[in-house]
Amino acid sequence: MIRFAVIYCRVSSARQVKEGHGLSSQETRCREYAKHKNYDVIETFCDEGVSGGMIERPGMQAMLSFLKKQKDDGPIAVLIDDISRLARGLEAHLDLRSEIAEAGGKLESPSIEFGEDSDSILVENLLASVSQHQRQKNAEQVKNRMRARLMNGYWTGKSPYGYCFQRVSKHGKLLVRNEPIASIVQEALEGYACGRLQTRPEVKYFLESHKLFPRGSDGKVHYQRVDDMLNNPLYAGYIHFPRWGITYQVGQHEPLIRYETWQLIQARLNDQAKTRARVDVVGDFPLRGFLTCACCGQSMTACWSKGEHKLYPYYFCFCKECSSYKKSIRRDVIEQAFDRLLSSLCPSEDMFQMVVQMLRDIWDNREETIERDKLIVQKECAEAEKKIEQLTDRVLQTDSPSLVRTYEEQIKKLEIERAKLVEKKRSFSMTRLDFNQTFRTSLEFFRNPRKLWVSNHIEDKKLVLKLVFTHPLEYSRESGFRTPLTSSPFRLLSLFSGEKEVLVEKNGQVSTKAVLDELYRWCMIIEDQKLISRAYQKSKLQ
Repeated sequence: MIRFAVIYCRVSSARQVKEGHGLSSQETRCREYAKHKNYDVIETFCDEGVSGGMIERPGMQAMLSFLKKQKDDGPIAVLIDDISRLARGLEAHLDLRSEIAEAGGKLESPSIEFGEDSDSILVENLLASVSQHQRQKNAEQVKNRMRARLMNGYWTGKSPYGYCFQRVSKHGKLLVRNEPIASIVQEALEGYACGRLQTRPEVKYFLESHKLFPRGSDGKVHYQRVDDMLNNPLYAGYIHFPRWGITYQVGQHEPLIRYETWQLIQARLNDQAKTRARVDVVGDFPLRGFLTCACCGQSMTACWSKGEHKLYPYYFCFCKECSSYKKSIRRDVIEQAFDRLLSSLCPSEDMFQMVVQMLRDIWDNREETIERDKLIVQKECAEAEKKIEQLTDRVLQTDSPSLVRTYEEQIKKLEIERAKLVEKKRSFSMTRLDFNQTFRTSLEFFRNPRKLWVSNHIEDKKLVLKLVFTHPLEYSRESGFRTPLTSSPFRLLSLFSGEKEVLVEKNGQVSTKAVLDELYRWCMIIEDQKLISRAYQKSKLQ
């Protein structure tokens, strides 16, 4: 005769634990049943947020261990509210039923009578099969609803860093910017796209420099998190979930970066090998790695030297064959010379204003072609949509696996191309700024690149080196910096000075129009990526 009982309760989701009363209601029904049967309930076991398809559950294993210890005292009733609380799969149900019996328990429920005759076993197995079917059907329905949401442009997974879910009228749960993390992520992504942050380690150190950015339990931002951010098209406003056949669907959420910026990131990731992190990437020698010795042509290094009372910073050549081997040069000597070099590249104000006016004329002429470009993009987008539909029909009609793979590859390429065109259409619909608003930052940079160099951010200093010079700088202990090789904007600006103000092609030189077009292109690149707005945010064109 059974005198004692234990209760087993289970809910399958953490939400049911926090918001519902599933566990308590199950326990109440089982206690009511135990009172009716005159059982003394000696223990209750619960599994919170555990799937019914699993056998290895903490609460279930604890109950089986408890039953085995009490086995010598006679059988104990194991009470469950419903057959689905034990398991939601026929195989799992039979395994647990057997383990409970071996541990000395007898399964009972207020909802079903567990018998040993063939009819009772049949009913029990049928109910277990129905429970399994319900679980599988629920999973299918959840998947279908999630897939439909994804196809409509709503992300259904975990919110990425920089976003959070918020209920929005007519949208339901929608990803929205989560400040200030969103701005940190945006600056990191745009910085990597344009080369301001040149490597993954630099992105990592940039994120770690912001105390509000989430990090691991060890207080660091791990490279896996950096890689996830750099590869996530959600930041560009697109839903990509190829496992469910969804590729680059336009999202309903606000993007942090433009799609072209995300493509630049992917291009850099594909072209650039994974770089080992340098411990001195945020050090005190911004010219390290960009200086070469004028005697031997090898890169100069830098270090701190211990003096009698404090440390002193030096640059020096570390090539043993060089006559300047380990002959140190004070950091302030080199960096003051570099500061003068940078100042010498600033154009005169009169010449600068003349170039600004020429670029303004180009801007006015190009504005007239926007409507024509808009129609062309709309036509190309419609053609891409038509081709995707045609290839999709072919996939449904063919039985050849090789043809299906070929069509799917073509569809994938077309969907990526369609995403580019959609992004162009989106840019046409945006409110267009005037010339001053659009080119303010880039022109102020060309007017005075030194302003970015003295901003006291190592990534800004590296950006100056990248944008102003095309090759490392040669430095001589005796004569200082050799003539630098500057990038095309500064070379082109110099062509407008003095007697070279008017350029003609027949003399072997480029035309004024070509020079201005190249300057215009560089301005668009800088402004498009928001490279240096932090240092120049208070500047205004005259």
